[in-house]
Order: sequence, then structure tokens, then C-alpha cells
Amino acid sequence: MILSFIARVRVPLVVVTMFAAMFVTMVVAPAQAAAAHPFGPPSTARIGAEGSRVTLAWMPAEDDWVALGRSVGAFEDPAVGTDTTLTGEEKLARSPAVRDYLLARVGVTQAGRPCAAGLAPLERLLAEGARFSFECANPVVEIDVRIDALTDLHEAYRTVLTAETPATPAQAMLTAATATRRLRFDPSAAGGVSLVVPAVALVAALGALAAFLVRRRRHAGARG
Repeated sequence: MILSFIARVRVPLVVVTMFAAMFVTMVVAPAQAAAAHPFGPPSTARIGAEGSRVTLAWMPAEDDWVALGRSVGAFEDPAVGTDTTLTGEEKLARSPAVRDYLLARVGVTQAGRPCAAGLAPLERLLAEGARFSFECANPVVEIDVRIDALTDLHEAYRTVLTAETPATPAQAMLTAATATRRLRFDPSAAGGVSLVVPAVALVAALGALAAFLVRRRRHAGARG
């Protein structure tokens, strides 16, 4: 109907082009916006270190989980039919593609070497996020953390990374342009170099020295 009307009134080509662009924007843009919300609050991630182990929990918004799931095929095609026996969260948790995506998009390296990654079951992903553990070769002091999940869907996605174990920086923003940040943990807080053992050794040494001086004084008094 629209095209036949344009043909009858012989609208100039430039006007036709502008009209078509406006129509596409009105129809397509809402569908894209419904699929993802990259301009909302950023995802969050909490990271900690103990010994040679790093733990990280990544928590996007619920609608961003949906966008991720759709992108990897975790949900059925509505045109074919939808399984109503499982919730969306359960479908995400059971999807091997979701696990593969997360393990590929979140990582930790130490001195250029990847730390072995593990991903906990995703049954409570809306409440607890994706919970990773990384086993590094040496006690954790300085590591590089990479989080580029969702940025393949839209470059506006970002994640705020917060260190739960004292580290520098204590907080960092990871984006499509800067998906990796270097963190330096306090060795004593991360368990890399414990201050407890040296303190105990110092106390023991002082005690032994005091006992030696007392014995020496008593021995000198007995001879006098």
C-alpha cells in the first residue's frame, strides 16, 4: 500500500529513501532494544585471592543474562515452540553453550600464563552470578583479569570489578576497549607471604634470648 501510494504521487527518490529508513528504524530498533540493554547499569564482578587461588563472581542484570542466552542458543525458537517445564534460569544453567561462553570470556593470567579455570554450577545464577575459581602456578600477588562477556553483543556493555581482598586498584572498569586489567594484591592479605610465621619466630627468638641471659646471670651469681 505504501509503495503503491509513492508510485502514484511520484515522490522523489530521496524522500522515498528517508521514509524507508524511518520505517526500518521504527520496526527494527524496538526489537533490538528488547533483546539487550547495554546502556543500563554495568555488570559487577567481585574478585578475591588466597594463596595461589583466585575466586571471581560475575553478575550481570537479569535481562543481560537473557541476551547472553539468546546469543548462544540457550532458549528455544518461539516460532517452533517453547518448553514451559523449565524456567529461563534453569535453561541457562543447563546450557553447555552458556558455560563454554563464560569460560571463554572470563580469565585470569599470572606472568603471562593462564590460571586453570573452573566454573561452579549455575543453578542460582540470578542471585549468585557466574562463580569462577582460578588455580595459578604461584601464590597470587600480581595477575591480569579479563572480562569481555557481553561486549561481543554490544560494545557499550561494561563490568565494574571490585577486589574483596586488598588490591591495587581496589576497583576497575572493564570495557570492550579495555577488557583486561592488572591487579596487585597485598601479599599478606592474599596469603602469598604470611607475616604470622615470622612474628612467631621473632617471639620465640626473644624468649630464648631472655632465658639464656637469665641462666647466665644466675650462673655468674653462683660463682660469685
